[in-house]
Amino acid sequence: MKIGAWSLPNNVFVAPMAGVTDRPFRQLCKKLGAGYAVSEMAASNPQLWKTVKSSRRLNHDGEIDPVAVQIAGADPEMMAQAAVFNIGKGARVIDINMGCPVKKVCNVASGSALLRHEDLVARILSAVVEACLPHGVPVTLKTRTGWDREHRNALRIARLAQESGIAALTLHGRTRADLYLGEAEYDTIREVKANLSIPVVANGDIDSPAKARDVLAYTGADAVMIGRAAQGRPWIFREIDHFLKTGEYLPPPTWLEMRDLLLAHLADHYQFYGELPGVRTARKHIGWYVSSLPGGKEFSDFINTIESTRAQFDAVDQWFTHQHHISPDIPAATCDNQILRAGHLQAA
Repeated sequence: MKIGAWSLPNNVFVAPMAGVTDRPFRQLCKKLGAGYAVSEMAASNPQLWKTVKSSRRLNHDGEIDPVAVQIAGADPEMMAQAAVFNIGKGARVIDINMGCPVKKVCNVASGSALLRHEDLVARILSAVVEACLPHGVPVTLKTRTGWDREHRNALRIARLAQESGIAALTLHGRTRADLYLGEAEYDTIREVKANLSIPVVANGDIDSPAKARDVLAYTGADAVMIGRAAQGRPWIFREIDHFLKTGEYLPPPTWLEMRDLLLAHLADHYQFYGELPGVRTARKHIGWYVSSLPGGKEFSDFINTIESTRAQFDAVDQWFTHQHHISPDIPAATCDNQILRAGHLQAA
């Protein structure tokens, strides 16, 4: 698959998730088989560009290209300026957020709230595409199927996107009103793909190799985007990529491989955030890694009491090593393996 001039190594992508897909996590996912990753949402308001949070989100040092930055806002001119600003900071693809359902984003008419204003959507898309064109940077769009189930307008939004020069469209199979509840519906993604010539990426509830295969087959989408299923399970990208290419499942990681992956993630995470924010923001990642493992809940509770990166790192090292010694022949991701084989699309 291609986005603009960029040829991607595969069609298994990392979804942008606020507070999750920071540079260390994106790098890890790419190393573990993700063909593409989009950054956390960056504000279009220039007054926010110099905050500590924004400064971190603008840091792409050493990141594997193409660096894709997602921007959010409701003012066409401000969004265009934000796109150019992020290009100057290293962005090679600009992604427009019209899918975020959270209240603080929608309350300022941003994210999926824009789906109620198709004229404004067209103006934002055109402004950002025109601003990026002189730089040779493609623009993509991530959106939902509509504001609510009575007002699905994904096809109209998709056509506006294609007419505006959007290079690829990612569609989450839920409305804004659905938030992340219920099951994603793929019929709309299928309809959109059938009516567009640009690449379409399917997003929503893709949590296993089999589910990825079935979603691609049912919708005709060009790629899949993985979000929550990658939290604590970044090797899902190599599992899906391998399965799509061969029809075979990769074995899940062992205790020791999972330990080494998590420790490498933590080392990069600490370097990126520093001591206090590093130890605190790492807690959720550690919790996700161990949540489905025997004794994981108790260990996660213990991790939440640790206040230094060194002690946190050592605790993770010792816990996984101990689990290996208890049951060296049992894969660490036994629970994941059950999920990995269970996922499949029930086509309506």
